[in-house]
Amino acid sequence: MSLTEQILSQVPGDALGGLRKVDRLWENLKQNTAPAPQAVTHSPQPLETLDFDIVIGGGTLGILIGTALAVRGWRVALLERGTLRGRDQEWNISRKELDAFLELNLLSVEEIEKAIATEYNPARISFANTPDIWISGVLNIGIDPVYLLETLKQRFLQAGGKLFENTPFKIATLHPDGVLVESENTDSQPAKNLFKTRLLLDAMGHFSPIVHQARQGKKPDAVCLVVGSCAQGYPKNDTGDIFASFTPMQNQCQYFWEAFPARDGRTTYLFTYIDADTERFSLETLFEEYLRLLPQYQNVELEQLKFQRALYGFFPCYRQSPLKTPWDRLLPVGDSSGSQSPLSFGGFGAMVRHLKRLTLGIDEALTSDSLSKNALALLQPYQPNLSVTWLFQRSMSAAIDQKIDPNQINQLLAAVFQVMEELGEPILKPFLQDIVLFPALSQTLFKTAISHPGLVMKIIPQVGIANLLDWMVHYLNLGIYTGLHPLGKAVEPQVKNLAPEQKYYFHRLVEAWQYGAGGDY
Repeated sequence: MSLTEQILSQVPGDALGGLRKVDRLWENLKQNTAPAPQAVTHSPQPLETLDFDIVIGGGTLGILIGTALAVRGWRVALLERGTLRGRDQEWNISRKELDAFLELNLLSVEEIEKAIATEYNPARISFANTPDIWISGVLNIGIDPVYLLETLKQRFLQAGGKLFENTPFKIATLHPDGVLVESENTDSQPAKNLFKTRLLLDAMGHFSPIVHQARQGKKPDAVCLVVGSCAQGYPKNDTGDIFASFTPMQNQCQYFWEAFPARDGRTTYLFTYIDADTERFSLETLFEEYLRLLPQYQNVELEQLKFQRALYGFFPCYRQSPLKTPWDRLLPVGDSSGSQSPLSFGGFGAMVRHLKRLTLGIDEALTSDSLSKNALALLQPYQPNLSVTWLFQRSMSAAIDQKIDPNQINQLLAAVFQVMEELGEPILKPFLQDIVLFPALSQTLFKTAISHPGLVMKIIPQVGIANLLDWMVHYLNLGIYTGLHPLGKAVEPQVKNLAPEQKYYFHRLVEAWQYGAGGDY
């Protein structure tokens, strides 16, 4: 019996079965054998009558945008495959990011405080043979998803939203005047449900059938594999790790770690960035590595730990992101859109970051009837501050047959973080919150090149000339967007008298500059 089998047999529920189920999905992705579904079709006949303004497929994160739109008076239906309930594992975020819930009138100050399950400071960045870096106020808030989603669900219903649980999305038929959404039949919903709406939001995540069809079976350009657990029995530790690495490359990848205090123990993650080559190892293999290295990472014996939960998953990333769908009246949001950076896992934090922008944008799109594919594409714009991170992700990984120094990735990262610490918190902190700013990036690159020219030169053959040239384009665009952002803010008061559709297009342009430059920070 393997270590993974021994440990997961102690965890409540069928944790081992769940891990192997996700592994089968990972294997299918590597082999790229799953046929693209026909989740979206067309009909030339008008629907004539519409029941909703917005139908959202996917409730876990769809409830965030759904509640925000229902509060603004739109008729919203939310379809959830199972029961809409948050998981037991906390979602980590920074306190300032929670202001979006107040600004959109979704939660009160008291409800936000009640949703906070844990709060800690400081957090660590750690590499072998290098002094640790400590920072406060980054990913130091643990939100209770069970309380948060239940509170938002009640707010959604009070605002007139319609929630359909145990109602999996099946197919969407696009008509000239709306979308007919059909759900699958289930034991609890034996009859077929039909929803007629002006706009369909896809919040079903990375593995949405709509996304699969839109991507036409393309394999992801990169994948983040992650495994972990929440356990009791660790030595007392009120700090967290945002980013830690203490081993050289193994199994042709670099291992990275995170750790957070949790309400019922301590959460630790092992993750790595790889491609989707068929020879890549399984999640079960990575979990075995996690258990092998966890005692060294947390200075604890496995026998001392009582495991509460096991965590595992994989997150595909595509260079062609955010996703531009070929359909009118359909908008992917959250992980479906691919609007997270290839360094982050997306999910809750990425959704909250864009929540206000999406809410106001969708509100304007419906008001001005700007629901064509080209108009809706402006709600998921190109963001150079996210696109530049592709090179960073590439520098933290190696191809399956690539030969590089086993310590090269850690040495480079340790040097870069050391430079950012020397430049100060205004440089380091945004980067740790997945926001790349042009002045901060430029200073970091310049100082790293001067201080560590040998390490920088090693990166060029690792990432490849083509990737480096592609990155230069995004870097230059980041500088251009940084210059345009204040211009857009200066001109904004002059557009009050424009027609609603003109306002919609102008506001999307200004937002693209703002978010593309990291100006939302």
